[in-house]
Amino acid sequence: MLYNNTIWAGLDMDTNEKVCILPRMANRHGLIAGATGTGKTITLKVLAESFSNMGVPVFLSDIKGDLSGMIKPGVDSENMQERIKYFGLDKEGFTYQNFPTQFWDISGKKGLPLRTTVSEFGPTLLSRILGLTDLQANILTIIFRIADEENLLLLDTKDLRSMVQYVAQNNKKYSSQYGNMTTASLNAILRSIVALETAGADKFFGEPAIDIHDFFRQDSDGRGMINILEAESTVQNPVIYATFMLYMLSELFEQLPEVGDREKPKMVYFFDEAHLLFNGAPKALVDKIEQVVKLIRSKGVGIFFITQNPSDVPDSVLAQLGNKIQHALHAYTPSEEKKVKAAADSFRVNKNFSTVEVLQNLGTGEALISFLDEEGKPDNVRRCRVLPPQSLMGPADDSSRLMVINSSDFAEKYSEEVDRDSAYEFFKRLTDEATAEAARIETEKQAEKDAEALAKAQEKANRGRMTAVKSVGRSTAGTLGREAGGAIGKTFLGTFGKRVGGNIGAALGRGLLDTFFRS
Repeated sequence: MLYNNTIWAGLDMDTNEKVCILPRMANRHGLIAGATGTGKTITLKVLAESFSNMGVPVFLSDIKGDLSGMIKPGVDSENMQERIKYFGLDKEGFTYQNFPTQFWDISGKKGLPLRTTVSEFGPTLLSRILGLTDLQANILTIIFRIADEENLLLLDTKDLRSMVQYVAQNNKKYSSQYGNMTTASLNAILRSIVALETAGADKFFGEPAIDIHDFFRQDSDGRGMINILEAESTVQNPVIYATFMLYMLSELFEQLPEVGDREKPKMVYFFDEAHLLFNGAPKALVDKIEQVVKLIRSKGVGIFFITQNPSDVPDSVLAQLGNKIQHALHAYTPSEEKKVKAAADSFRVNKNFSTVEVLQNLGTGEALISFLDEEGKPDNVRRCRVLPPQSLMGPADDSSRLMVINSSDFAEKYSEEVDRDSAYEFFKRLTDEATAEAARIETEKQAEKDAEALAKAQEKANRGRMTAVKSVGRSTAGTLGREAGGAIGKTFLGTFGKRVGGNIGAALGRGLLDTFFRS
């Protein structure tokens, strides 16, 4: 809640003083920590609502699904009346209200689809999602470079899959230029991409890609837009969730201009379940996160990490978080006791109480709070009760959420996926052309074979007809010869016989003539 141009977060339980965040110190980042069920989500809501009322846009992830209640005013109850009276909120203009909210969802089911392209995501973050080894990550970087040099667009996972297959098919050519890329490593990358598609994360890659400037909006009353990422399903794959959140943070860092110190942030980014960001992260990535956290304040962006224990965040990053809200921690083992002590030691001492003891005995909605003062120095730790939110505690109904999604100014811009010409289509054309050319060549070869076979058949048929003609000629000639010869012979022999006389003359003449006609 706003109070004298500050964000009133809690009330000191010892002095009854208001404990507030100075807006110009909000981009020095912060931490909200505490065990499960101690009130971290309520604290997040109170801060997000306050920043919105101040005109500062907010980006946060909804891990449990209960932040959608921001689209509805809070509901009065006996418990709320007790809290309002305790804080004196009735004298400070406290009202139940809803807040301007935009829902986003990687799958597009509970919010507008949130997408980016494979090229914009880059090989470093993609390697982490794919679970690649250092060697495979280096090969993926080479594949991205080949795509850039050959002007091949990598927009979605099928583009990337086609690109890996293309490099594998031309491995000898590219290995001589960029270094050895083993078939085993290329196949491993390809299998990881297929696994990513099977898990459904491929929906995040494509177009239209998100324009982060669309997060920086205000409603007609000048209140900052609260951008809520539906993360109930995404967080089931911790690496994908953490890497995506890091990508969004990196985009803010890369695209926003330097603005120096401002009276209030341009945006506040809440990173829930922050421990997932650092679990298993290589040192190089942790160093990158540290650099982004350190430098993004000059872009006017404040980051609040939400986690169970401060030890979940590396010391190098934790040192950058100036505003701290620590809910209760419990210690049941020596290891947990060390963590509690470390959390207590991170605060400036308050002589009025033992930080370690209080930390373990805080009730729900209570917290140890230390914000930066006007000089940027941490204030002494205070034992506080956190204010209640002004919007609905708990999730909104599905129909109300759907109404907000459909009425968004960006519904038309982001709802329909666009699949423009890119690497996959390029390689498909090459394959189709090669297939068509192979089919053409095969057709021509078959036509030549058919023509040759037809010619041979015609030649054989012609030879057959010639043989038949000759055979018929011989047969006809023989018959005619015999018939003619017989008649002539009879006449001749008759005459000759008469002249020569006797059977001998007749036989001799028949033999001579028969031999003539058969020749």
